Amino acid sequence: MSRLTAAGQVRPRWTRPWGLLLCVVALGTLFVDPPGPRAVKDDAFITAETPGILNIEGGECFTDPVDSTGSGRPIVLYRPCPEHADNQSYGFVHAADGAWERTRLAAFAWKKCGEGFTHYWAGKAASGLDFYPVMPTEKTWADGDRDIMCVVYRPGGELTESAVPLA
Repeated sequence: MSRLTAAGQVRPRWTRPWGLLLCVVALGTLFVDPPGPRAVKDDAFITAETPGILNIEGGECFTDPVDSTGSGRPIVLYRPCPEHADNQSYGFVHAADGAWERTRLAAFAWKKCGEGFTHYWAGKAASGLDFYPVMPTEKTWADGDRDIMCVVYRPGGELTESAVPLA
């Protein structure tokens, strides 16, 4: 059926509900936060000085740094892997003593964590996963820290279970 509009035009009756629905959907999108940019997970993303990271042990999952309500500083929090964690520690490597040289340390960290990544996730098993090292800083290095944490994550989303294969 058609009906007469104020301007004298004929308009089908079914356009009003669809037009209203379209307006509601359009208005609803104004209140949805767009997804933020994905973090670049490189060797500076999380360091030994990031609060909470030293509480994470091998095989444990954790969040990306989030603002702490108390201090306003980014903090890493333990989260069980099945509860949609962002990252999982899969190993530690120890760097040799010597002078602090960030470039040399980063090259060593990427190489050793890469070897571990290839060992655990060979071929298709690595599909959809990536890794990064968590390194000491110049300050923690001066305090004797030589440990590098190797971390696996899913660039396109969160972990829903442990990513580390069973031995």
